[in-house]
Amino acid sequence: MNVVDSHSHLYCDAFDADRAQTVKRAQEAGVIHVVLPNENRASLPLLHDMKRQFPGFVSLSIGLHPEEIHDDYQQELNILRAELENNRQDYVAVGEVGIDLYWDKTFRTEQMDALEQQLNWCLQYSLPFIIHCRDAMDEIVEVMEKFRDTSLHGVFHSFTGTPADVARLRQIGDFYFGVNGIVTFKKSSVKEILPHVGLERLLVETDSPYLAPVPHRGKRNESAFVVEVVKFVAKEMVLETDVVAHATTQNAKNLFGLKV
Repeated sequence: MNVVDSHSHLYCDAFDADRAQTVKRAQEAGVIHVVLPNENRASLPLLHDMKRQFPGFVSLSIGLHPEEIHDDYQQELNILRAELENNRQDYVAVGEVGIDLYWDKTFRTEQMDALEQQLNWCLQYSLPFIIHCRDAMDEIVEVMEKFRDTSLHGVFHSFTGTPADVARLRQIGDFYFGVNGIVTFKKSSVKEILPHVGLERLLVETDSPYLAPVPHRGKRNESAFVVEVVKFVAKEMVLETDVVAHATTQNAKNLFGLKV
């Protein structure tokens, strides 16, 4: 099968010892492309190193992760905005952006403001978003409502919301939803959203090195394991594995403008 891992942190230090071997395993498993989301300005050079090392295999996204938002967030956004302005051709999306209130709600207002600013970048530069949402669906919807009836498009990565959440977001726009290893967990309810999302708006991902799917749960995740996500989704949706692989790959190509 050919499949796109639509969200991986393959550039992080968890892969420093065997990054090339990890890429080789992914390619041997059928992964034809990986999208690398940015986290902050410090990770940008790592992403570009990946692009030089594995040309044609990775694409880059730029944004400030919600857990990276502190008192100096506006300065950080200004730096990333300047990078995007000067090197628009290097990026296929704005992300990983969003709101995360799981550990700390201190910067709730700042996270919402940062998300709104970065969604405006999407419109200005004609790029899709990659949104991270954790314990913040109401806040996400509040910000997204400001972009109703615009051309805003993108993917809610590692989506763990409910069918009702899918419906709420779809009232605002025709968005994509990304699923990863969480869908394979025994007590996970993510599989319940699959018929509501539908194959035409589904992306698969790893979010590696996190959230390894069954049967690799508890291990370091890697892009090769996205195949297990495809297999599980196919079983749940009563479809052939190749059908899910083809559809999600085409969805990633369409969303990110991938030439693979």
